[in-house]
Amino acid sequence: MKNLIRKTALMAVRSSAWKTTSKWIRGTERWNRLEDEFDGSYVQAEIVVYFGDRVSKFYQLEQWIPVLEELHKTHRVALVLRKGSALVRALEITRLPVVFKRRFDPLHSFYHANDLKLALYVNNGVTNFQSLAFAPMVHVHVNHGESDKLSMVSNQAKSYDRVFVAGDAAVERYRKALIDFDEAALVKIGRPQLDIEKPLELEPSTARTIMYAPTWEGENESNNYTSVDLFGPQIVEAALQIPSTRLIYKPHPRVESSKDPAMSEANARILELIAAGNASIADEALQHQKLMQGDILAMFDTVDLLVTDISSVGLDFLYLQPNKPLALTDRRNDRATLSAEAPISRATPIINESTIDGLKSMLNEMLTEDGSAGRRYDLRRHYFGEGEKGSSTALFTAAVTKLIANRAVELEKFHSESINAESGDDSTAE
Repeated sequence: MKNLIRKTALMAVRSSAWKTTSKWIRGTERWNRLEDEFDGSYVQAEIVVYFGDRVSKFYQLEQWIPVLEELHKTHRVALVLRKGSALVRALEITRLPVVFKRRFDPLHSFYHANDLKLALYVNNGVTNFQSLAFAPMVHVHVNHGESDKLSMVSNQAKSYDRVFVAGDAAVERYRKALIDFDEAALVKIGRPQLDIEKPLELEPSTARTIMYAPTWEGENESNNYTSVDLFGPQIVEAALQIPSTRLIYKPHPRVESSKDPAMSEANARILELIAAGNASIADEALQHQKLMQGDILAMFDTVDLLVTDISSVGLDFLYLQPNKPLALTDRRNDRATLSAEAPISRATPIINESTIDGLKSMLNEMLTEDGSAGRRYDLRRHYFGEGEKGSSTALFTAAVTKLIANRAVELEKFHSESINAESGDDSTAE
């Protein structure tokens, strides 16, 4: 009988169900310890930066970290995280105060215990509404990029007190996409993430540098702007044929992991073309490269010509390098719609079905005779305002300072202990 009990017990602890349960218990203990350690009792902040998602979306917050560290010199900033994996990543990259609140009630206890004036949100995560329930703070959405993709505008913008946008192009985007939206909530601040100085990540070369930086295929067809499957190999072939140039292939990280057979096949073909092109080039400084990792913004100084899709990459290049030519792709072959939805296309050559066969000549002409510079500078002002690099950070800080000052005045006559929100199931640490 004893052996039977022992055998049964051993089978139980060796089962996949027990291993899963045991792992969960150990994980829960770890998150409990971290929640105690980063409970926020040490924080004296004016601003919280709320992020409720897992580490898979942490890139949305990460690009703001240098800006927030600069803001911290003027206004005390704390990161409020809801998932353990995001907490671990934050501790790796910043010394900003970090608060870990997995559940709704501790989150609001922390809010009520502190003299908080303003909350920043870098995305439209579903748990944002749990934070928005705290009335004393000004709630400001800043988004995590600037592009002409449809996903840049959400009806959830109506939930925030203010929405920080880059410039006039973003205002037009909201005007077209939303019904019954108060444009007074929009505040133009440029693109402060691009003001941060970065160490160069792409070595200069005596060869002219063409970068092909396509986006991925998106979550659905309406948000699919990639050129990889339609034009990718042809773009690479054309660039490789131009004398005294090197090609840098820098796709969105999700291109490499795409489950779409056409995307995978085209990406593999591009890599084959690059390898073949390098077969006869002994000097590494002149060789073509595929760069799946690294900060693309830190590579732009070395790039002489950019080929990209409708995404933040083209606009970031426009902000940082308005003196350099870029070409855009149009997978839908609809120039009129592209011009209406992506104003940047009005100042760039377009790669589509009608122009792809003449791409070599197009790229060569762009390198030798840039005829779109004036229009690019006009479009840069349309997207980001009048200021040069550095001005966006000043606008961002000034806007935050003004909102905090106004809220401090309002709070003198405000008193409320009420919360109107549902906690939901927010206990999963990861």
